Parts: sequence; C-alpha cells; structure tokens
Amino acid sequence: MIATAAVLLALAGAPAQAAAHPAPAAPVEVVAQNSQAEAEQRAATNPAYGNAAAGEPRSAEDEQIDFLHHVQDSREWELPGTTVHFPPAGTYRVGPLDLTPTKFVVFLAIAGALTLATLLGGAALAQKAGPGVTAGKRHNLIEAMVLFIRNEVVMPNIGHGGEKFAPFICTLFFFIMFANLLGILPYGASATASISVTLALALIVFLVVEVGALISMGPKHWLGTVWMKPAGMGTVAGTLMAIFLLPLEVLAKIVRPIALTIRLMANMTAGHIVLLAIISLIFVFGSWAVLAGPLLMAVAITFLEIFVAFLQAFIFAILSSVFIGLVRHAH
Repeated sequence: MIATAAVLLALAGAPAQAAAHPAPAAPVEVVAQNSQAEAEQRAATNPAYGNAAAGEPRSAEDEQIDFLHHVQDSREWELPGTTVHFPPAGTYRVGPLDLTPTKFVVFLAIAGALTLATLLGGAALAQKAGPGVTAGKRHNLIEAMVLFIRNEVVMPNIGHGGEKFAPFICTLFFFIMFANLLGILPYGASATASISVTLALALIVFLVVEVGALISMGPKHWLGTVWMKPAGMGTVAGTLMAIFLLPLEVLAKIVRPIALTIRLMANMTAGHIVLLAIISLIFVFGSWAVLAGPLLMAVAITFLEIFVAFLQAFIFAILSSVFIGLVRHAH
C-alpha cells in the first residue's frame, strides 16, 4: 500500500509537466524523408540532425515515463529530494570482474545484511534462552521459520543427511525473501527481478547439488545420476535404456538451474510491471475520475506482491531441496 501511494505520487506530476511544454513549431526532419546514404551523411556532419534544435521545448513523447526503469538495474538511486549517482562501469575492477556497485548491488548487500542479522541474532537469542524457555517474540518467530524450513522443506525432500543442508537452504530462503520484500518498499529495488542475480543463485544451487554429491558420495554415485540402468533388465536391454536416458538426464541437470533462474526473475518482474501498468491507467484516461478503480486494484496487487515475495522464496528453497535429494538418492 505504501509503495502504491509512493508510485502514484511520483507519477502524478508527469502529465502536467508534459502538457506544459507545447509541441515544436516545425516538424523534425527524419530519416524516412531522405535516402539512407544521405541521412547517414547528414548525421555524420551534423550532430543535431534528426533532433529538435537546442533550446526548443521537448514534445509530450519525450516526457513519457519509462516504466521498465523501475524494474531494471541502474547506476543511480532516486531518493526523496536527491539522487545518488554510482561510479561509472569499470571504476572498480579485479581482473576481468567489474565490482563497481549499482543499485541492485546495494540492495543485495542490504538483503545479505538483513539475513545475517536475522539468523545470527536468532542464534544469539537461542543461546541466551534456557531449556524450554524462549527469549521473546523475536526468538519465537525466527525459530518457527527456521524449524519450518528444516522440518517441512529440507528433511522430507533430502532425507537422510539432509540436516547438513538445512543451514544452506535457510540462508537461501531468508536472503531471497528479504531481496523480494525490499523491492516493494518506496524507493526500493527488487534485485531478484534481474536475471543475472537469479542466475547466480541458481548456479550456487547447482554447485551445491552436483559438486556436493560428487565430493560427499564419490564419482561412482554421481555417474549413477546420469547413467541409469534400470534394475531387473538384461545387460543389453539395460545398456540400451541407459544410453537412451543419458542425454535426458544430462539435459535435466542443465534445465534445473534454468528453471530456478527464470521462475524467480519472471515472477518478481511481472508483479512490478502489472502494478505500474494499473496505476498508469489513471493517466491513460486522463481523468482523476477513474482514480478509485486503479488505486484499489493497485493496493490489492501490492498485497499480492507481499505474498509472492514469501512464496517465491519458499518455492526456490523447496526446489533446491528437491534437486539435492534427487542427486543424493538417485538409483
């Protein structure tokens, strides 16, 4: 609801600003009026070719709001009354890696700090609490969420030995949850709407699933996850079946991180776009008489986004547990 009101106030002045500027007196020359070669020659000799002359007012089309700007990464962070500008790309490099911060990087760091504060704070409260005694409501909330992830997500899907992966799955859940929720706050950003972020999370899960199984259970067991010879079949038939299933099993290992990547990114991006599109209906109709309908719909979508923020973190955690269990108990 707060995010809806903030976006609404941010968009409210756009039509008035656009209407305040009259259209250019003369049409701007465009490439379509000339041959391609002539247009390229004029553009090379005249930097202002195809653009409005300096000092001329901008048209209403130039004042349109880019909704995708709200769901994409950027090198500036708009705050009330000011804008924080981040250094240009390539400012901080470590070899081929560009470590220059962006808006999504900042919010990923905030999500990481919140995750550490939640889990380490919960652990500290648990140590202070005596046997059978809780350390307060905050301890109860954190412990209930952690136990739910461990007992209802990790252990049923991974099975024997799953307790070793419980800290990893819990960390994933809280980190993604906080990253999702930060995108709903006013002036916030949902880093999980970036495919680069979700791909990185999916690759971490892939390494834990595959490399963890290779190290903990040995190469023979790991090969059994792609070379599946059904029990009870003869040597020839079993080998043919294993050969037939081999590309499918290899493809499944590739598709799993892709599914994790696209699912989280698409859901978080779609929610913000739908919210902005609904609010923009006020300005599409050009009348405040339709304010009530889009505003009520936007409030409902905002509450739905809060639910989706928790839901997508839970789905990512449960799918990661399922993938770990499939590899560890392949037969």
